[in-house]
Amino acid sequence: MKKYPVAKPYITAEDKAGVLAVLNSDQLSLGPVYKKFEKKFAKKIGVKYACAVSSGTAGLHLVLLACGIKAGDEVITTPFSFVASANSILYVGAKPVFVDIDPLTYNMDPLKIEAKITKKTKAILAVHIFGQPSEMDPIRRIAKKYKLQIIEDACESIGATYKAKQAGTFGQAGVFAFYPNKQMTTGEGGMIVTNDKKIYEICDSLRNQGRANNDQWLDHKYLGYNYRLDEMSSALGVSQLAKLDFMISERRKIAAWYGNILKPLSNIIQAPVTAANNTHTWFVYVVKIKNKKINRDLLMKNLKKAGVSTKLYLPSIHLFDFYKKMFGYKKGDFPIAEAVSSSSLALPIYIGLTKKDCELIINALASQIDKLNKVK
Repeated sequence: MKKYPVAKPYITAEDKAGVLAVLNSDQLSLGPVYKKFEKKFAKKIGVKYACAVSSGTAGLHLVLLACGIKAGDEVITTPFSFVASANSILYVGAKPVFVDIDPLTYNMDPLKIEAKITKKTKAILAVHIFGQPSEMDPIRRIAKKYKLQIIEDACESIGATYKAKQAGTFGQAGVFAFYPNKQMTTGEGGMIVTNDKKIYEICDSLRNQGRANNDQWLDHKYLGYNYRLDEMSSALGVSQLAKLDFMISERRKIAAWYGNILKPLSNIIQAPVTAANNTHTWFVYVVKIKNKKINRDLLMKNLKKAGVSTKLYLPSIHLFDFYKKMFGYKKGDFPIAEAVSSSSLALPIYIGLTKKDCELIINALASQIDKLNKVK
């Protein structure tokens, strides 16, 4: 029986050669390769500055610090995201203020933002979920009206566009991530992008223990962190970036196969929706099971027995125990996010899947749903 993981990286001989070249050099950190990666990445995204860091989480933390977000401030964001987006706000002592999501794109609903703005609100952290951007025009209008900063969590959406403009380029700064399940990978790693020189310089210092930019090895200007990206990871980043367009096009091809195969099943499975103003780069392919009585955990267990791995994408952040304890959140606070969280799952998507594979995966999903329906 063929088995399908949810994700796997696309690693080529060129990737391995680049990493090996660094290993054979005499500089495994703070060498020339991470700078090369930054320069190429900035050019690819279309920004002045790029700052390589150890993870997307680290990048969000540093950007919030560089933007002056501090204890007592509030930052508006979404409860439907990987937990790091909200956690990074807590890292600086600020409070994440959640706004419910659009039921089709799963991004933050701009129409619900203004009601959450207070005198303590300092920024909007827009998360571009699953591979497509948030609706940035209304978010920018709100930010301008209330003099708020915009920080973009583009960790899942490299290469995606809103009205032909790259995700990560709408606000003060954007952050990307390169975990192995992403559209491109460096193993672990992330990248801050900005057109603001001051933000770049602060992040550049903070990622390296707050070191001053004066060529003095042990002169530290800020309370910094060890958030550097090593040379091996950077070498992988350089070679992965060179084939990013190809890797995204392959993911789009797989997503299109899934979409066509799912059309006759629209009464039981909701395929993902790409907004009219967006292009999608498919970090994950998330479907919703329409029958709310289906035991999703059992469905996933049965699919795994059939060789198809799936994952929950995503739990709602406000219902994690420590968020409930800190802020008093409860079920029903963000009903759309909760509804998506309770009925969605991610199907396998990675380079190498064929149209036949996609058909087998969807057929397995439909078959297992049918079996569970009959049990009821």
